[in-house]
Amino acid sequence: MANSSTPMSTVVTDKRQLVEYLEAGCKPREQWHIGTEHEKFVFHWDDFRPAAYNEPGGIRALLEAMTRHGWQPVLENGQPIALKREGASITLEPAGQVELSGEQLENIHQSCREVNTHLAEVREVAEELGVGLLGVGFHPTATREEMPWMPKERYGIMRRYMPTVGNLGLDMMTRTCGVQVSLDFASEADMVRKLRVSLALQPIATALFANSPFVDGKPSGYLSHRAHIWTDTDPDRCGLPRYVFEEGMGFERHVEHALDVPMYFIIRDGHMIDVAGQSFRDFLAGRLPGRPGERPTLSDWEDHLTTLFPEVRLKRYIEQRGTDAGPWRRLCALPALWTGLLYGDSALDGAEQLIAGWQPEDMTGLLDAVTRDGLKARFAGRSVQDIALDVLGLAREGLASRAQLDGRGRDETHFLDDLWEIAESGVTPAEQLLEAYHGRWGGSLEYLFRENCY
Repeated sequence: MANSSTPMSTVVTDKRQLVEYLEAGCKPREQWHIGTEHEKFVFHWDDFRPAAYNEPGGIRALLEAMTRHGWQPVLENGQPIALKREGASITLEPAGQVELSGEQLENIHQSCREVNTHLAEVREVAEELGVGLLGVGFHPTATREEMPWMPKERYGIMRRYMPTVGNLGLDMMTRTCGVQVSLDFASEADMVRKLRVSLALQPIATALFANSPFVDGKPSGYLSHRAHIWTDTDPDRCGLPRYVFEEGMGFERHVEHALDVPMYFIIRDGHMIDVAGQSFRDFLAGRLPGRPGERPTLSDWEDHLTTLFPEVRLKRYIEQRGTDAGPWRRLCALPALWTGLLYGDSALDGAEQLIAGWQPEDMTGLLDAVTRDGLKARFAGRSVQDIALDVLGLAREGLASRAQLDGRGRDETHFLDDLWEIAESGVTPAEQLLEAYHGRWGGSLEYLFRENCY
């Protein structure tokens, strides 16, 4: 049976090995952790345009300067494309969005300290280079053509493939920024419970964090244009996977789904080979076009799972993916929200009761509604605002039950404060930005960069 120490170079000859790979993610409660990721745009202060890779004061210069803080460069074709330090990494999204993938930590206090340390380090470097860092869900001013591309082989493959399956995939790659949290499960049954709750309530989180109302320098008609982008990116790998709510859901059912999601690439001898659109199921049978007789390794499977983009993603953990980037307070609020909901037993029970009777097609409709209407959307005879208040109450209950205290004796519940303000007011961050745009900003998005820079 596969376990966490099984070599990733192990050749896979049977589907059962893929199931066992996922089963190895099960952990006892005392080993549950919290992992966070967040992305931000890098822009030049002199004209607010996106920073390119090789230009003076660009993305490469930023990565190289960050090594002063103990980060070690990761090279591809001799060029730095990521950084690593202890259990964390800094990576680049396709247009140079800088992402922190944090360590696996025990509580939200540690997670928030990690975020604050990272922002202090990258802000120090950015100021020296004359660039700023912006956390919003969609780039407010630059067109798709104005966004740069990073020199990563996988992005070249995806750039060619995306337009063949959707209209907005290149916008997803270059003009979006999100915040994510990864959480653990104890067993297959625990995974199914948490995955279903997460998918059902993801639209509520999308509404609370909606922070991307501008496209090409003007209002787009959406409060979360980032969330809207995902509706026309790639139907094979995005959206809300309905099979999760069907009888018999488990690790094997997820493997069956992933086997039929078209591949992007495989890595051989340090280079990516374009297999976009080809079948992992064929690969498992030794019938991959161009590589007849070759079978995948566990590393190939791990890479393939990272190319699935549902609102909540299952790997050896559950990854919440459906929220816009925003100011530092909300970078701490997202892990607090989902940790409270999923790591507190009574909170998870309450969340299951809250979503009882919700159907997958209704959840998809809810997600579409909140991209435009935020907390004012309605679902199951209620406003999303009211549902959000219930969800936050459960999350607070879950965090309080954890009793994780900081040096001042505070538990983790205060990290929800910003979300409580949003939910009680019924006004999303995007609506606050729109009010400023139509009011004191006088229609100029220059102020968005100045007032919302990290």
